[in-house]
Amino acid sequence: MTKNPLKEKLMEIKIILGSGSPRRKMFLEELGLEFEVRTKSVEEVYPEHLQDKEISDYLAQLKAEPFKAELKSNEVVITSDTVVWHKGISLAKAADEEEAFTMLRTLSGDWHEVITSVCFTSKEFQKTVSAVTKVKFKEFTDDEINYYIEEFEPFDKAGAYGIQEWIGMIGIEEIQGSYSNVVGLPTHLVYETLMNL
Repeated sequence: MTKNPLKEKLMEIKIILGSGSPRRKMFLEELGLEFEVRTKSVEEVYPEHLQDKEISDYLAQLKAEPFKAELKSNEVVITSDTVVWHKGISLAKAADEEEAFTMLRTLSGDWHEVITSVCFTSKEFQKTVSAVTKVKFKEFTDDEINYYIEEFEPFDKAGAYGIQEWIGMIGIEEIQGSYSNVVGLPTHLVYETLMNL
């Protein structure tokens, strides 16, 4: 029976997913990884001068900080952060329905970038990789936006939307780059980085 090359490679390494995101957990499972989920709360605040990828890099590394003191020599923690970047502004998670509506109205009929940074941290090293995907939305009606917000409550997602949800099905006209990156984890980069550990 042919074995999963990644699983074979990581025989001696224990992977920890430092995120409670069900989407990120699903992706690691689909890669065939055995891992443990551990979450630590971090205030996601970054210096104002940071731009696009710098923001997600910074936050992914920030999320790794609380793990550093407790990591054993064979453990690697994976933390990540996703930023929706549009016209020089980072659209984080929406606080309420009004903010979610404003974000989706802004993104409507236009291109934006989804940037996910993934940070791999062990006792000895730290490596951060990131992917950028360009997404083009159709022009939304107010009814479409309101229906989506009421039905799906996308307040835990950058840019107030999930590509895998209703709004993605009806709204995405074009996508350039990794789809899994927009969902929340650039799986091709995670695989490549772990294979090269």
